[in-house]
Amino acid sequence: MLISLGAWAVWKNQGGQDPAERWRLDTADRGDVVQVITANGNLNPVTSVSVGTQVSGTILRLHADFNSEVKQGQLLAELDPSLFNAAVASSSANLNSASAALRLAETKEARTRALVGKGFISQAELDVNVQELDAARAQVEVAKAQVSRDKTNLGYATIRSPISGVVVARTVEVGQTVAASFSTPTLFTIAKDLKEMQIETSIAEADVGGLKEGQPARFRVDAFPGQFFRGQVRQVRLSPTIQSNVVTYTVIVTADNPEGHLKPGMTAYVQITANRKQGVLRVTNAALRFRPATPEPGKDAPREPVKEGEKPAAAPGKGGGGAPGSGGRGARGGGGQATQQRVYKLVDGKPVAVPVKTGLSDANFTEIVEGDIKEGDKLVTRDLVAQGTAGPAAQPRMRMF
Repeated sequence: MLISLGAWAVWKNQGGQDPAERWRLDTADRGDVVQVITANGNLNPVTSVSVGTQVSGTILRLHADFNSEVKQGQLLAELDPSLFNAAVASSSANLNSASAALRLAETKEARTRALVGKGFISQAELDVNVQELDAARAQVEVAKAQVSRDKTNLGYATIRSPISGVVVARTVEVGQTVAASFSTPTLFTIAKDLKEMQIETSIAEADVGGLKEGQPARFRVDAFPGQFFRGQVRQVRLSPTIQSNVVTYTVIVTADNPEGHLKPGMTAYVQITANRKQGVLRVTNAALRFRPATPEPGKDAPREPVKEGEKPAAAPGKGGGGAPGSGGRGARGGGGQATQQRVYKLVDGKPVAVPVKTGLSDANFTEIVEGDIKEGDKLVTRDLVAQGTAGPAAQPRMRMF
């Protein structure tokens, strides 16, 4: 009895177990491979205008509040017009004074011209009167310009909406003083149309090569965790952003918002479909990641055929055969460019390396462009014995007395 039990243990330890107990397998099949680029961003209206004031003053009245729907030209706020009315009155008085001086200069010029014609006075006096007349006319134009400027400033005391839309922000209260000495203070922010929103995202330089305008996208927001919204790429901006040697590009994604569920400022988790291939031969990424463990002394090594003129494959952990999606351009799919990889088929209970060329890759599958792989082939994805998870094979070995 002990002899039989010991022989069974030796047979199991030497790899005599059923292949199904040692190897975990996946099947090569045909299906879709979708390359998706993920990013985060904030929702904002496609068109928004910051309404400010070009003059300083105190807010006298407010005619719009948060969420107010406004029309183009509608009154939003009024500044105290007292100082502006006084300035208009002062400049109007200056204009009247300049007009009176002009009439006097015209009279003197006409009288002097008549006297010069009769020879009673010299031509020099006429020249002086002509110069005074021209100066009076110029002074009238200056006074008119001052009146026009003061009336314009009085008009700026009434703040009107430049577009039709919805007030999404108001930053002033009645009685507050706004100063426009060096910059235009913002009083209101108006969104033109909240039925169309946009997301401003940052995409890494390794992924931006696969993006084009018009590509479909979908996103979700925390307010509706189980719902996805659809959009599309509207713009891939050429200006890069460089922080700590990391280069990113701004990508704008637009989305319709007919029901108004999406609010400005919400965080959107975006998935952009950069590439899609349908009905291609594909294998799981786990099959591409698998590398057999180094065989123990006395055991056969996994067979890896080497073609004439081809170097043997590198040992695990020493290059050659990174996992798809691990950050390299070829692993990301590279727009469909083929990359040399290898998978392992199970032949006579042992893994055999098969060189393949891979194409597009997503989170689960990778396209097989070339190689001795066909639909239905069983590919090794895991060595359960090497990882100590193979049922009876993982049990402690029996000590032989």
